Amino acid sequence: MKNSRASEPSQAALARDRARQLRIASTEAERKLWARLRNGQLRGAKFRRQHPVGSCIADFFCLEARLVVELDGGGHDEDEQRRADARRTAYLGRCGYRVVRFWNNEVIGNVEGVLAKIEEYL
Repeated sequence: MKNSRASEPSQAALARDRARQLRIASTEAERKLWARLRNGQLRGAKFRRQHPVGSCIADFFCLEARLVVELDGGGHDEDEQRRADARRTAYLGRCGYRVVRFWNNEVIGNVEGVLAKIEEYL
């Protein structure tokens, strides 16, 4: 008899698949910021997008700076989502990462200001 758990995908494999799906379905703000973060364009920092970090998937992640950059849309302005975001930020903090959050419209309307703020964390 086969062990049914052996055929189940691992948590890491599930996280990689979910991250891949999120990269494919990027928002306009994510695409705009990624165009400015990729390939070490910001102070040579290597960022990854939609990268699994512990039990979360970070929108943007820089291992060297131990930095997670999160972009939030309008749904993050509701009480339940704000609480979930606070728990997620606290979890990432316990894992040793700093988290900086921006609104999508902030990225779209002022990407230079967002990049300047991210640069302060590098």
